[in-house]
Amino acid sequence: MKTTYIFGHRNPDTDSVCSAISLAYLKNEIGEKSCARVIGHINKETKFVLNYFGVKEPEYLNNAKVQIRNVHYNKGTYVYDKNSIKEVIDYLLEHKLTAVPVVGNDLKLVSLITLKEIAMLFIHTVKNTLYTNYDKLLSALNGQEITRFQDEFKGTMLAASYQSQTFIEQVHLNPSDILIIGDRHKVLEYGLAKKISLIILTNGFKLSSDLLELANKNHVSVISSPLDTYNTCNAISLSNYVSTIILNQNPSVVHETDYLTEFIDMAHRQGFSNYPVLNKKGECLGMIKVTEAGNFERMPIILVDHNQLDQSVPGIDEAEIMEIIDHHNLGAIGTSVPINFRCMPVGCTCTIIYNLYNENHVKIPKSIAGIMLSAILSDTLIFQSPTTTEKDKETAIALAKICGEDINSYGHKMLKAGSSVAGMSIDEIIYQDFKSYKVGSATLGISQVITMDFDNMKEKINDYVDKLDEIAKGEYSVVTVFVTDVIKNGSFVLYNSLSKEIMMDSFDKTDFEEGIFLPNLISRKKQILPKLMETLKKRV
Repeated sequence: MKTTYIFGHRNPDTDSVCSAISLAYLKNEIGEKSCARVIGHINKETKFVLNYFGVKEPEYLNNAKVQIRNVHYNKGTYVYDKNSIKEVIDYLLEHKLTAVPVVGNDLKLVSLITLKEIAMLFIHTVKNTLYTNYDKLLSALNGQEITRFQDEFKGTMLAASYQSQTFIEQVHLNPSDILIIGDRHKVLEYGLAKKISLIILTNGFKLSSDLLELANKNHVSVISSPLDTYNTCNAISLSNYVSTIILNQNPSVVHETDYLTEFIDMAHRQGFSNYPVLNKKGECLGMIKVTEAGNFERMPIILVDHNQLDQSVPGIDEAEIMEIIDHHNLGAIGTSVPINFRCMPVGCTCTIIYNLYNENHVKIPKSIAGIMLSAILSDTLIFQSPTTTEKDKETAIALAKICGEDINSYGHKMLKAGSSVAGMSIDEIIYQDFKSYKVGSATLGISQVITMDFDNMKEKINDYVDKLDEIAKGEYSVVTVFVTDVIKNGSFVLYNSLSKEIMMDSFDKTDFEEGIFLPNLISRKKQILPKLMETLKKRV
């Protein structure tokens, strides 16, 4: 069973992270293999929550792109460098391949050899050397073992085509030589006396008793071939290790973790059809053909706490969305097949997930109840946000009973732990909970910071504006930061310089300065986003 990855949006808040964890637990309990992931850095509040309830932080998922490992390529397709040329040709023909990777015993890639290269080599090259072993010779020749004194041979092949006396007088034999010969008693005697490594007898010839005795005495290996001299020589050449004809020592390769899109781009540039696939150790796993690039498995994913493309994981268009559970307005994510889509007008995604536990009759552990409670208290600002529903309150009370926490006491402790911005850079503060929205041709960026520490931010207000102006260039019509203070029950507002009129129109103010405090404004979803979107729609 494939693992389904569950995650929230790119700038994960407590609801996003805890929803992923709690849903993954539920899915596994009902037999659906799942794991939680995050696609952004976890903020202080969420770290506090997970540590408080002893829940491990999810691992990071950088994208959902299809990798080579997800493609149905020719896994296990390779030959060894000490396979014979004949064995490689047979392998290529049997599997209907035009090329195959060549590996050593350690599976490290040696080369990629093609049927065309083998054919061209035999057409244009006279092969008079041999590097192979006894068994591969027997197989290539369909021969018979006469004597065997060594398993591997590496030397020069000589066919005894001269008259016997001429051969004996003019040909100097070395111990590594391989003699191909028929019924030539004197030449055979000469070769055996010189203790050459191997004699191959043609036309099914056998040694006489005296020559056999000499072969055994001098430890000369002998094979009888049923073929004539010409065909024996050709067959012997095919018994060579394939490593003897390697032409390309550095073929183009791909790794199993490479992205499919990058492989396709590379293949188009290089124009080759076959590529060895390697793992991180450099071991060959098989071979991928360009024609196989369209046969792959997508990563199964479930989205929680978001449903917009620009808030989700990079490469989401290559993934298979199995399910979406959210409490926001609908975005532009589309699927090729119907999916489970649970979207409810509640204050927190974990409120919806609590319903799923009940529907599936799964008991909620104390730690899971604790993080789900934390998500509801975080998203509703301990029920002060106008997004809060009676369902959120009822769910929080039920979860508090399971984990044994007092809602107000724990909630303020949690918010306080996550609200400090001390030691954080301007970038970290802006992007810790930053979301983008498309409004026609315009793009809107809204960051929300929950803190009671705006005075420290106010000292650097010009630096914040400069940063927002930088972010806005060429991409955003409006970039704004709402610094929400739950004690004062309102938000301080920062915005990029060119959006002042939009901010004034959105919040019905005749004067709007950086750092202005807007009382009773604490919900991005219900109070901030709708007003800004309405104004932008009128202008684009």
